Amino acid sequence: MNLSIWWLFTCFVRPVIKWFLRKTTGLCELQRICYGKVSGAPRVKGVEQSLNLSQTKQIQQLVSQLNDTADNRMFIQNEREVLKGTISTVLLVKKINPKIHHQFLTSFGKCVEQIWGYRQLVAEVEELRRIAFDSDDFEHERKLYDLWENLMPDEILEGRISKQWQDIGFQGEDPKTDFRGMGMLGLENLLFFTTEYRAPAQHVLSHSMHPIHGYCFAIVGINLTSMAWMLLRDGSAKTYFYNISRSVPTIRLFHSFYSYLFYEFDRFWLQSKPKNIMEFSSVKDKFEKKIRVLLENPCTQFKIALKVDNV
Repeated sequence: MNLSIWWLFTCFVRPVIKWFLRKTTGLCELQRICYGKVSGAPRVKGVEQSLNLSQTKQIQQLVSQLNDTADNRMFIQNEREVLKGTISTVLLVKKINPKIHHQFLTSFGKCVEQIWGYRQLVAEVEELRRIAFDSDDFEHERKLYDLWENLMPDEILEGRISKQWQDIGFQGEDPKTDFRGMGMLGLENLLFFTTEYRAPAQHVLSHSMHPIHGYCFAIVGINLTSMAWMLLRDGSAKTYFYNISRSVPTIRLFHSFYSYLFYEFDRFWLQSKPKNIMEFSSVKDKFEKKIRVLLENPCTQFKIALKVDNV
């Protein structure tokens, strides 16, 4: 649908359809979505679209205020108060009787939690991405050593600056230089994957050492952080978060999303049988396209299958 047709539909056709359905069903669009669509991404995306396309001034102002609250990372901290105000505004504007439509209050409230919780998560992840790895920061250094321990529990790291880092896929003797693009987000992602999914992560590491189809584990991991971040930022990842989260999406869920991507990329890479690491960009692009297609289906759910393949 090109822009002119979409504009015509949004400004003229859609309002007429909404008016007709309101008259015939006695329910506003938000009610029809909350009652008619299954929970998860189908319902949340429906509510999100309805609110964003609303031509009612009060709803437009409400959406703008919620956006500002989430962008300034104040939504979760004031969630109860914000939800109460949001629901009250919608009930008033849409002339919904709360004594009759109890289920609507619950369903709509959950949708608001996820929509603006996701928006705040985007801001939180971006802030973490902008934090540069600092070798003078004890916590940063500790997390780097923890990453080594998770992947190489039986091998002692001989020094902070060491060629051993290349054994887990860093480019040089000092890993900090590899985090420049994704900052601490890259390290936090790797650490979560290797901590929460230690056995699968170690198997993925062993796959990365394959004599023919090997790749740099840490460098690929940081590249996948970039992919996960782009999917989050452009909204493609909403399908995952809206289906998995039962309330406000958290940074932990983002790390889980990343872990799924890493685990599945490893399988995709081996199945692609690349001739060498020079094919990485091509394989990564194909993998990202596959993930984007899956995320277009509102019923898609991603979970790591703990079965591991030996190569």
